[in-house]
Amino acid sequence: MTRTTRSAVPAATRTSHGVLFVCMGNICRSPTAEAVFRRLVSEEAPELGLTIDSAGTHGYHVGAAPDPRAQAAARRRGIDMSDLRARRLVRADFERFDYILLMDEQNRSDALEIAPATHAATVRLFLEYAPSAGRLEVPDPYYGGPTGFEEVLDLVEEASRGFLDELRRAPRQGR
Repeated sequence: MTRTTRSAVPAATRTSHGVLFVCMGNICRSPTAEAVFRRLVSEEAPELGLTIDSAGTHGYHVGAAPDPRAQAAARRRGIDMSDLRARRLVRADFERFDYILLMDEQNRSDALEIAPATHAATVRLFLEYAPSAGRLEVPDPYYGGPTGFEEVLDLVEEASRGFLDELRRAPRQGR
């Protein structure tokens, strides 16, 4: 899997949607969401031409690969995310991406603290796209056991499908 580079085209003239997944450190939940969504789109909706990336609200792990436990859990489902590297969310992301999808309320709060007062991005909790999950936050598996990474995969797979369904229904607006 090759990580898609963010578009250098100004947001007003883009023809594809930009999607950014965000958690705290960008080594567990958000790269998992990026990899799962990337695979889903490549298999079911490559015509959408989406730009997909992930970032963290904190710079603890900048340049690091995803957590080995997250990678192992993803590999068991046929998803390779070994080429992903952590980066920190920056103000410009709010103009580069149409959707910024956060893993929990603290991530959303932290992200909105650095957002420009007016921005183009739609900022939502990712699990809003998985109503049957019965929760709005993807739990952080970092300090838990291996089953936490499986739970994250289950949740992001469901939310990815729901989000893709919404994108398919949404009218394209020259973005």
